[in-house]
This record gives sequence, C-alpha cells and structure tokens, in this order.
Amino acid sequence: MEQAAFGDAAWTMAQLRGTLAQPADFALLLDETGAAAGHVLGRVAAGEAELLRIGVAPHARGRGLGRALLEAFHAEATRRDAAWFFLEVGANNQPALALYREQGWEEAGRRRRYYRSGEDALVLRRPAHPSRQGGSGSPR
Repeated sequence: MEQAAFGDAAWTMAQLRGTLAQPADFALLLDETGAAAGHVLGRVAAGEAELLRIGVAPHARGRGLGRALLEAFHAEATRRDAAWFFLEVGANNQPALALYREQGWEEAGRRRRYYRSGEDALVLRRPAHPSRQGGSGSPR
C-alpha cells in the first residue's frame, strides 16, 4: 500500500515496522473488497497527535477516501486523548492542502527545503475540538 500510494517517496518496510513498533504509534488501513485502498499512520504523545503518513492507492483516488482516512485519524487520535493534531505537507501539494484546510487545519509554520526535492514543508495544526481554535488553549 505504501509503495502504491507514494512510489519513490514510499517508506521502506523497515521504516514502517520501526514506526509501528512504538506504543504511541498507530496505523489504519482502508480495505475495499479485499484490496488495500488507503492507509494512515499516526502518533499520539502528551496530548498531541501527529499525522505521519496518509495515502490512497492510485486506483482508489478521487472518491473521498483521503477524507475518510483523515476523519479516521481524527477519531483515533481523539480516542487516545489528543487535544491537538499536527502534520507536515509539501507546500506545493494543492490537493492535500485543500483537504486539510477543508477539515479545519491551519498553517503553524514552514520548514524550508524540507523534502529531498527541495520543496518546503508546511506545518499544519488543528484542535481536536474546533471550539478551542485560536483560543488560549493553543499549544506552546
């Protein structure tokens, strides 16, 4: 699934195993009739959730599965007591940015030339409960 979704940018099996061996980390797989259609990897520690990976297989794109995976990430991270969610996304990844912004994510920072390609990464965040957005409960 990782290879199908990310191609040359896919994590290796060793990277995936190493991540999932950590107690704070979790993975959710979206399965359609016996075929992996998408996955999300996340981590929750000290009240903060980090979306590590989210990918949809090419054959399953354009059907709202990314949104479904993002919502599943939100639900699992909230279940694990996360108050804030964070992620990094390529500054030029317009489809992902549109989805994240639609779901209430806001830019919290930028990492210059973060990716191997030289592309910047945007750091996005959102509260687990939108009523906390922009209030005194913002993370430090």
